[in-house]
Amino acid sequence: MSSLLVTADELIAHVGDPNWRIFDCRHDLGNTEYGAAAYAKGHIPGALFLHLDRDLSGAKTGRNGRHPLPDPEVFARRMGECGVGPDTQVVAYDNEGGIFASRLWWMLRWLGHDRVALLDGGLPGWRRARQALVTEVPSVAPASFVPRPQPLTVDADFVLATLESPDILVVDARAPERYSGEQETLDPVGGHIPGAANRFYFDNLDDAGCYFKPVDELRAEFGALLAGRDPVKVVQQCGSGVTACHNLLAMEIAGLTGSRLYPGSWSEWCADPARPIATGE
Repeated sequence: MSSLLVTADELIAHVGDPNWRIFDCRHDLGNTEYGAAAYAKGHIPGALFLHLDRDLSGAKTGRNGRHPLPDPEVFARRMGECGVGPDTQVVAYDNEGGIFASRLWWMLRWLGHDRVALLDGGLPGWRRARQALVTEVPSVAPASFVPRPQPLTVDADFVLATLESPDILVVDARAPERYSGEQETLDPVGGHIPGAANRFYFDNLDDAGCYFKPVDELRAEFGALLAGRDPVKVVQQCGSGVTACHNLLAMEIAGLTGSRLYPGSWSEWCADPARPIATGE
């Protein structure tokens, strides 16, 4: 099994394995109860549901972005309640190309738990494998999850202080029309962080928007974007620190490790009118 991606066949072999935990991370930014409702209608056997707003985010202040990171101890306690211990293999999936599942993948790595992967192809891939969904909610024994926070983030002050640095590259995972500011659908201000490059997360997927592209293809595309920079000099952001995790995962798949996340991302950045904003391409 890949340490980053799991195929449907690999997951099928481990359904019911007590050392594996499967999480359904489906979500809709425009209908925040979609994921829970979809989970109740049918999910992969053994999967538990995690809500982006309630489980994978912390409290909002109006200036810390739309999906701020939760307190590490709070998230660790939630993982323990879900039966995730130090040796548990976690597999996350969604129905949206992996953008919400990759947030869980990154958060577990952030807290030092590396045994986590995405179901490549997500729920569509599971259905392509002609596998059934169930409505039963599994009962799991709690475990002890001890967080070991890793230095995988930067804050707005870091981004602001390095805007003029040629060594630091900010990569924006939003769609091109949001990056340019031409069509902002979620935040009150359009545009992007000055100097940021645009890598739409959807470009990490195949033409069907289902499976991740091959390793060599991802490596070539991100290599061209980085233009010789060390991946540790890359800061990933998006609208609220969610789809940026998709780019972080894609770079890891490509063997380009060490990038960091700006969790507040554009929704935090634009909340302070003193921070500079760029528009256009």
